[in-house]
Amino acid sequence: QVQLVESGGGLVQPGGSLRLSCAASENIFNFYVLGWYRQAPGKQRELVASIDRRDSPYYADSVKGRFTISRDNAKNTVYLQMNTLKPEDTAVYYCNSKKVVRAGIDDYWGQGTQVTVSS
Repeated sequence: QVQLVESGGGLVQPGGSLRLSCAASENIFNFYVLGWYRQAPGKQRELVASIDRRDSPYYADSVKGRFTISRDNAKNTVYLQMNTLKPEDTAVYYCNSKKVVRAGIDDYWGQGTQVTVSS
């Protein structure tokens, strides 16, 4: 069973920065895409950023120019650098990976890490 372990969340003031990390229990080349989602209280979980095997990134409009997703294949880790944070970025952030298997696509999720942006 794939395990994804997030770290790096916390409390930060508006305009500040945080870097989230997601360490996978297996070679991240096994996944065709890795991503970060977030869920704020009372809202649906939304995709924030993703990166595929070719290192092609995707960003939600709300974070473009502020967040950067990257991967370290040697460490089997994906990162989310978050700059110029806003109160509306407050949410639980989840790491996600997708793998093609014989039956289709398997989704894996981390346990989530809380990010709170407040003065």
